[in-house]
Amino acid sequence: MIKGCKICGIKDPDTLNFIINHPHPPKFIGFICNYPKSTRYVSINTLTKLLNVKKKKIKFVAVLVKPNYEILEELKSLPFDYYQLYDCTPSESKIIKQKYKKKIITAITIKEKSDVDNYKSFYDVTDIYLFDSKGYEKSLGFNHNLIKNIKLNKELMLAGDIKYDDNLRNYKKIANYLDLSGGLETSGLKDISKIEIFLNNLFKIKNET
Repeated sequence: MIKGCKICGIKDPDTLNFIINHPHPPKFIGFICNYPKSTRYVSINTLTKLLNVKKKKIKFVAVLVKPNYEILEELKSLPFDYYQLYDCTPSESKIIKQKYKKKIITAITIKEKSDVDNYKSFYDVTDIYLFDSKGYEKSLGFNHNLIKNIKLNKELMLAGDIKYDDNLRNYKKIANYLDLSGGLETSGLKDISKIEIFLNNLFKIKNET
């Protein structure tokens, strides 16, 4: 059952304010904190200014690729609710969770079926599982059928080349949350009109009986 979504890769105040004040806002907003290869990367100085907003009931997510001690210390005073971790071991994730008192979204990147089972090692530390492609900043897809029959007993977030105008009913039996970034962009920038269409469509799907 789809409960909501995460809009990821926000880096400008106008887009952030539009999303926060939308009548059907996402449950999560993600910010790329330590991955400069991504065009959606936001520096600490910019993040500090950007996040100085009333986020209402939305959860802010720091997206982190194998973060080091320095970046974690820089982030600890910012209003993040979740850390979304790529390329961390279960023990590394556990240390981060305990030290910084954040909920953890464990990103499991998938190219083939054998990648799926990696989720099992993270069960004790994970609050939400994110199944994503191996593409990282490239917004690549993967075969969502690979995770269709997983029984997690935890919430599942799905990313990987989901488009703003997809038939969202196709995801109702797979995921609790949809995670979009590139699918809401035009020429590499967040497109307000696409965000509007997606959030309104998702609201309709969530409220279907």
